[in-house]
Amino acid sequence: MMRYAHVVGWGRYLPDRVVTNDELSRVVDTSDEWIYQRTGIHERHIAAAHETTATMAFEAAARALAVADLHPSAIELIIVATSTPAYMFPSTACTVQDYLGASHAGAFDLSAACSGFVYALQMAAQSIAAGSVHNALVIGAETMSRVIDWQDRSTCVLFGDGAGAVVLKGSSIPGGVMATTLRSDGSGGDLLSLPALYHNPVPIAGAEFSHNGHHKNIVDMDGKQVYRFATNVIASSIHDVLKMAELTTDDIALIIPHQANVRIIETAAKKLKLPMEKFYLNLEHTGNTSAASIPLALCDAVRDGRLKPDDNVVLVGFGGGLTWGASVVKWDVTPPDVSFPDREWKRVRYVMARGRSHVRRLQRRVEAAVVRPSRNGDGSDGD
Repeated sequence: MMRYAHVVGWGRYLPDRVVTNDELSRVVDTSDEWIYQRTGIHERHIAAAHETTATMAFEAAARALAVADLHPSAIELIIVATSTPAYMFPSTACTVQDYLGASHAGAFDLSAACSGFVYALQMAAQSIAAGSVHNALVIGAETMSRVIDWQDRSTCVLFGDGAGAVVLKGSSIPGGVMATTLRSDGSGGDLLSLPALYHNPVPIAGAEFSHNGHHKNIVDMDGKQVYRFATNVIASSIHDVLKMAELTTDDIALIIPHQANVRIIETAAKKLKLPMEKFYLNLEHTGNTSAASIPLALCDAVRDGRLKPDDNVVLVGFGGGLTWGASVVKWDVTPPDVSFPDREWKRVRYVMARGRSHVRRLQRRVEAAVVRPSRNGDGSDGD
């Protein structure tokens, strides 16, 4: 029996702190007019000191589960697409699993830069199609503000923070994620990059390993080359995925692209000979949130009434790697009305999940204290 991965829940989270173009103009040589004409961005949200990629991912996930009316214990797979984890390990997804109390879920992070959400959506949809999981949570979350050179006006004006999530549910009814194309070109990796968090010297390995320098952990981008790449792959990946789904552009109700730059999307629309009304944009108020941009825009499109049952929507991403990809999703649910009291009651379970997590950590400490120390004192028996 064929299994289809349907979108049954969606949720978004944006930090409260909003930074306008006018505010940026007091930090770097720019202006609201200069930024808006070149990017289409007026403002972006910036995470507070206490907010992390994981906490924002959790907030989006909790909202998506509320819409899906699904208990966290029903989730069997959590994938977080991100380029800005607080830790290389544990993964952001494992932290979200703990916050949610999703006791039956496997969890991992996926790195494909701004294409990450489309990649993660395909991984989860294929897991459902294969029958290995029934319910999956796919999240795009980023704190891009922490990897930006705020003195570089070519990049600092572009990015913002946030998270978006969807719940996928398996069904024998055709619909949901119908087709996906994923592509990459590593020869263009230098056009858009973010160095690893740590470049520590290795004295024991020799002098050449001990003086390799330290790299700034900030985004580096060749804007003109990325623009050329993006405008080409948006059109090609949409053509490819529609061919896979045996659809035409006339069959598509809405296209939700990665929200990088309005000029990129306008150029791609001309290549596709489609009106801009066919594309949903929210980057004016969010900026480029990398892997979070597509799920954030999807949530806003639902809120604005741009999707109705049986609509076909194309999600298309492009970014560092170089990576790109597109998915066709048949939208087959009416947005539910989640009341405020109901949502608040559901959040009580997450407070309880945090409590259970603290208890488990305490149990581990107690067990470690009472277990006989190893003879070598290094965790091994020495036998």
